Amino acid sequence: MRYSTPIRCSIYAFVAPILFVTACSAADLTVSMGDAAPDTIMPDRHAFCPPNGTNPANISPAVTWSAGPEGTRSYALRMQDQDVPAALDQIEKPGVVIARDAPRIAVDHWILADIPADRRSLAEGEDSDGFTKGGKPTGPTSHGVRGANVYASFFASKPDMVGPYGGYDGPCPPRNDERPHRYTVKVFALDIEQLALPEGFTGDVLADAMRGHILAEGSVTTTYSRWEGPK
Repeated sequence: MRYSTPIRCSIYAFVAPILFVTACSAADLTVSMGDAAPDTIMPDRHAFCPPNGTNPANISPAVTWSAGPEGTRSYALRMQDQDVPAALDQIEKPGVVIARDAPRIAVDHWILADIPADRRSLAEGEDSDGFTKGGKPTGPTSHGVRGANVYASFFASKPDMVGPYGGYDGPCPPRNDERPHRYTVKVFALDIEQLALPEGFTGDVLADAMRGHILAEGSVTTTYSRWEGPK
């Protein structure tokens, strides 16, 4: 089954029991994140804090994308949670339910720059093969340069968890949040081989560095929730 519209489209290709979700637009990249459930929910193994007993966890998902246009010299990737409650003090607060329509902000869960131009995919587990206390290092890898995700700042005041949190670290939406969180992976085709980025750069720094260098882009979105209902 496939649905599409001209110019801008959303494609849902069903291959039981796997759903590949693809979002695209004219002249842009086609991006796919494989092995989401039929209702587009991200599998638990990709979550930073999945249900108890889930093993493995925090496995980076497979991502594939179409070739960039002529002149593409590298790619970059950014994955964001679009639905983090703006009132951070309400997260996991006993007796509080965060309503679906509460104000939201976006935060980064995966940042890669300088992905080689001959790359068209990242294999499952290639950037994260499990939970690493204190996070993975930022900086160069064989598949790109890792930036720092949201956990670097989130755990900055927790001595037992502080660390760089480079590359991928998965979803951990609040259990008291009614709204399923949307996780969007964007891939950018760039006209530059290496961006001038500082060590431990954030997603916003990446966005600023890419300005004027983006030849094409595409995205894919799945959802994840840990909602447990009112206590």
